[in-house]
Amino acid sequence: MSLVVVGSIAFDSVETPSGRADDILGGSATYFAYAASFFTAVRLVGVVGTDFPPAYRDLLESRDIDLAGLEVAEGRTFRWSGAYADDMNTRTTRSVDLNVFGEFDPKVPEAFRDSELVFLANGSPQVQLRVLDQITRPRLTVADTMNLWIETTRDQTLELMRRVDGMVLNDEEAVMLTGRRNLVAAGRRVLAMGPKFVVVKKGEHGSFLVTPTGVAALPAYPTDRVVDPTGAGDSFAGGMMGYLATQPVFDEPRLRKAIAYGTMVASFNVEDFSLNRLQEITREDIDRRLAEYTAMLAV
Repeated sequence: MSLVVVGSIAFDSVETPSGRADDILGGSATYFAYAASFFTAVRLVGVVGTDFPPAYRDLLESRDIDLAGLEVAEGRTFRWSGAYADDMNTRTTRSVDLNVFGEFDPKVPEAFRDSELVFLANGSPQVQLRVLDQITRPRLTVADTMNLWIETTRDQTLELMRRVDGMVLNDEEAVMLTGRRNLVAAGRRVLAMGPKFVVVKKGEHGSFLVTPTGVAALPAYPTDRVVDPTGAGDSFAGGMMGYLATQPVFDEPRLRKAIAYGTMVASFNVEDFSLNRLQEITREDIDRRLAEYTAMLAV
């Protein structure tokens, strides 16, 4: 089934205990699309500046990522700079230059409007709602969010939640949105706000799925090579949605397997900066790691 993602494409400068990398390819839509491309073709809607290198465009297109929705605007591409503490869980943003992304008003190409699966990567809920208005008959719509939007545009965030099938958010965001400290209770409260399922990400502690019929918890894959966590959540979502695009229905067993696949792709993503590690692997590598993961969970 056809899959479209709307989100950011960026240049990142990242410092971690493992090293530093400057002006590397990043952005929510970038990580998502590359991760999803291990499973299916992807349609991308985003914006870059005139400084975006042709080599990066070639890299994305080489993965069967359709860039017909990639706008090139006069100016500079979105830039983000940040650093991670020794525990790799605490991140400090050093600078954010939205540049052309600050004026981004997504225009979904006519050829993309029949997309059956839609992922709204982190962005303002007003923009995400405008994207939904342009999709004709989606079968599955999923949105990401962040604490900024929950705090500053709560009403629009709640409206978005009533219009999507799934929400992806981290533990801090779930608590902020619901006021519930217990994450299972928070997940159920988010579910009551409109979506049919909720995925709560807990970083190195994994994630869990909340549906009307129950809760499923999945640990993270125990990789010992954590170089850069940037993009882990977006690659998780890409793996999840990429797998679902290959399925005829989106029932709870398939949602659980989709989260497991997302967990595997994210575990590779953190093993190097930018897309470097993902460029080294194949779908077969992901399947082998999933088999190891499944065996590890056997009791």
